[in-house]
Amino acid sequence: MKTITESIKAELNKLHVKPVNMAVSTGTQWFGDSGELLRSVSPVDGELIAQVYQASVTDYEQAVQQAQRAFEAWRLVPAPKRGEIVRQVGEALRAQKPHLGRLVSYEMGKSLQEGLGEVQEMIDVADFAVGLSRQLYGLSMHSERVQHRMFEQWHPLGAVGIISAFNFPVAVWSWNAFVAWVCGDVCLWKPSEKTPLTAVACQKIVQGVFEANQVPEGVSCLVQGDYSVGEMIARDGRIPLVSATGSTRMDKKVGAAVGARLGRALLELGGNNAVIVSEHANMDIALTSAVFGAVGTAGQRCTTTRRLIVHESILEVFKKKLAHAYSQLKIGSPLDETNHMGPLIDAEAVAVYRQALEEAVNQGAETVVEGGVLRGEGYESGCYVKPAVFQVENHCEIVQTETFAPILYIIPYSTIGEAIALQNDVPQGLSSSIVTNHLQESEAFLSCAGSDCGIANVNIGTSGAEIGGAFGGEKETGGGRESGSDAWKAYMRRQTNTVNYGDELPLAQGIKFDI
Repeated sequence: MKTITESIKAELNKLHVKPVNMAVSTGTQWFGDSGELLRSVSPVDGELIAQVYQASVTDYEQAVQQAQRAFEAWRLVPAPKRGEIVRQVGEALRAQKPHLGRLVSYEMGKSLQEGLGEVQEMIDVADFAVGLSRQLYGLSMHSERVQHRMFEQWHPLGAVGIISAFNFPVAVWSWNAFVAWVCGDVCLWKPSEKTPLTAVACQKIVQGVFEANQVPEGVSCLVQGDYSVGEMIARDGRIPLVSATGSTRMDKKVGAAVGARLGRALLELGGNNAVIVSEHANMDIALTSAVFGAVGTAGQRCTTTRRLIVHESILEVFKKKLAHAYSQLKIGSPLDETNHMGPLIDAEAVAVYRQALEEAVNQGAETVVEGGVLRGEGYESGCYVKPAVFQVENHCEIVQTETFAPILYIIPYSTIGEAIALQNDVPQGLSSSIVTNHLQESEAFLSCAGSDCGIANVNIGTSGAEIGGAFGGEKETGGGRESGSDAWKAYMRRQTNTVNYGDELPLAQGIKFDI
């Protein structure tokens, strides 16, 4: 019987990905073998998957210069033709979905279903971007001057820096890259140093499509490295837009560096997402949304449900139902589809999880479902943990902090106004939800005096956002918007145009020159 590692090697062969340890790819060119080695270790079984070099300053400079040259040609390609190329990227991903999805699951640790779902999300974004390539609309306005036409149009920005996180190692890159490409931009992608191999696989897939279509070298650049490479991108004035996904602490530094040079930053930072469970809730919907939202991806989603705000009249009943549901969860290898939850990403994440458990107890939390680190057969990597549930006050420091792990806090409330205030009373503002069959409660939650998050749902959970809507949040979540709706405008520059087709030049405010 094949081991998991041998099976993954077979998947890499199907993906036509030989272990590429070079730090940088600008398309067909791979280079950079002078920096430190980054190790990709699977949290599934603790096995070393691959090693890649970190980009040096020289490697990075070469990539940026190539991207700049590519932009001069790529921006002149008509947007619908750019969209056709992205369509082919989507088709290539469809063909490789089973293999890439399995690699995502193994390198990151999310369930196989979620790994496959992440690749499907990339395919969906490609489809969205194809349609978008024919809808980069401007506006026509009436001029106050006779025989003048006034309008606005959108032009490509240039090179877009994409800094992505380990929890969605490929999907978030596609949200940015596919939309940026149809807008006429080129991209420099710094993936998480914890998931470099999935990035190599994606670059290889794109490379095949781009070669077939004679896309200029440098439209898609991959630059491997740790935070220092991200710092180079953030400080580089040649990169007008930096899209960064990660912790609030890390991306505050990115935002400050980009802002200091008056660049644009599209930030997707932390979440501290809550589901309000009303006394008028459908209990089955509430329970399903709470459990999936809290333990999906082992609590390592920015949209993970971290707080459950439950009406006091149903609090004890709901706690018992939740504890029973948690007792049914199966934890183990994410490549086994019978398991509900896989591992945390690495030992550092486990240490943060354990510290949060201790702090919750120290801050007076009541244990509803006990957590802990799993040991023994099947858990050799040391990254498997049990999801935990506490009842606690919303103002506690541990509740106000995002812990990237499957820890859920239950908070009781008495009125809908109190529930909304509790939901809003955290520094983060990404996703939120209410489960209720009461019309007035749902409308209050969605009103301007309701949820202060970028995403607000009724009778569904906090996770599972669709690509058609703009994704992002407020407050310490960063304010950025990616993927759907009109998020494409972040990747372009707006230009207002006025054309005088008459024989005279009327001046503003009636000013006249005798010439």
